[in-house]
Amino acid sequence: MLTVRELTAELDLRLLAGEANADLPIRWVHMTELADPTPWLSGGEVLLTTGLQLDTPARQRAFTELLADHQLAGLGFGTGFGHERVPAALVKAAQERDFPLFEVPYEKPFIAVTEAAFSKLVNEQYALLRRALAAQERLERVVLAERGLEALVGTLATLIGAAVIVFGTRGEPLAQHAFRRQLEAEELEALRQGIRERAGRREHVPFMPALADPSRGLAVPVASEGGSGSGVPAPEAWLVAVKDDAPLSDFDRLVLRQAVTIVALELLRERVAGDTERRLAGDLLAGLLAGELTGADLQRRLEPFGLGGTVSVLALPKPGLAFGGGSRGPGLVAAEAALAAALRAEAVPALVAHRDQVVALIPGMEDELLFALAERVAERLAGELPGAPLTVGVGRAVSGAEARRGFHEARCTLEAAALGITARQAKVATYRDLGSFQLLLSLQDDEALKLFCDSILGPIERSEGYYGGELMRSLEAFIEENGQWERAAKRLYCHRHTLRYRIRRVEELTGRDLSSARDRIEFWLALRGRELVG
Repeated sequence: MLTVRELTAELDLRLLAGEANADLPIRWVHMTELADPTPWLSGGEVLLTTGLQLDTPARQRAFTELLADHQLAGLGFGTGFGHERVPAALVKAAQERDFPLFEVPYEKPFIAVTEAAFSKLVNEQYALLRRALAAQERLERVVLAERGLEALVGTLATLIGAAVIVFGTRGEPLAQHAFRRQLEAEELEALRQGIRERAGRREHVPFMPALADPSRGLAVPVASEGGSGSGVPAPEAWLVAVKDDAPLSDFDRLVLRQAVTIVALELLRERVAGDTERRLAGDLLAGLLAGELTGADLQRRLEPFGLGGTVSVLALPKPGLAFGGGSRGPGLVAAEAALAAALRAEAVPALVAHRDQVVALIPGMEDELLFALAERVAERLAGELPGAPLTVGVGRAVSGAEARRGFHEARCTLEAAALGITARQAKVATYRDLGSFQLLLSLQDDEALKLFCDSILGPIERSEGYYGGELMRSLEAFIEENGQWERAAKRLYCHRHTLRYRIRRVEELTGRDLSSARDRIEFWLALRGRELVG
């Protein structure tokens, strides 16, 4: 860092004023004979002049004060032209403002001053760029090694000696690492608030956080691959660095601005990996529920997800059942993301996906541990998802080959609670809540379960004509909506009178009465059993 003191010492020039501020950095050197050069200066420069326009003490004083107010690094006054020596009024004004002032005698041409300064500045910039390049290469190695965002942030914090945080656009920390000390809660909240405000205004400009000393910190937007309506890439995150007790250096700022590209690449890598994993999980879940994947093949497909042994199933209600019908509940994508995040926070390997509801397969564990985990997950989901508190359904631990049966058990616990079949009202519904209904849904062999289903649903399935499939769909919708005509009709996209006709037809075919809770329960059991045995 070149300073006025260093420059004058190298050129053997005499410092006349501003000893206290002689160690401020020099950004550039400029020559002028204008009475007011400040429109062309941005601060931090050393100005060289012969003072041809400074022919009175008043102008000399005004010129000095103008430069000091504009935050220049210093003034070099050339003697032997318009002035034999540096004017006393100019020296006195510089001393009063503690503004660095040095004399450049006639024998020392201005070009010697600029050459000395530029050589130093260029060498400094070259060294700075080399350090920054080495830092960038180190960050790139972290990304290529796929060590994750946390490792990348930790490496960056070590490189610049600062606390580093990557915030999402809503102000939520995605990754953070302290250098020597953790940020105070007030500082962290100020950073969150600043990012939320700029996200609301869709701003894309780096800013200095609202800290006691703003020069300690810098927040830089991490642009996403997409653009906003104006063509400017919308930030998908913010990279923030805060020094413990010193301003950020030029090296720190340069590394931060280079690091945003590396952070963007890591976020893109994680997003692509996450999308790929979700797609694979969705395909696996679809095959599992359809009965296309069973036995050893299913067990093998579960192993890459850390589910090589027994598995337990957690299920969230279908959006309609979660809140008594309607569309007030969270969307499937949001619910899936929230459930996946909750299980990551518990350090539990999980395969999370959605079809018509969100399902997670996790390693099998003892009931008490499983139920306690489900309670914690339900608590976290209640804080993350909008709407009324939802219930988490839990199936017993089964072998990977029997994961489909575990899913149906978890699903049935939720539906039983929603339909009032079980009396339990809690954040977690388990297979134990099914009571004697376990005998049909979980414990019976397939042939016995198929016989039960055929005795109830067979007449409908054997009914002739177009309405066979429609009758079954109408029956299921009517039961899942707990006998609510309007909601069931809306779900089927038909008029309620059409639904009433179909339900009467079901009753005629089966000899049962769907206004009876007992008959509705038996239909529900048969429908769920049919899904298991096909």
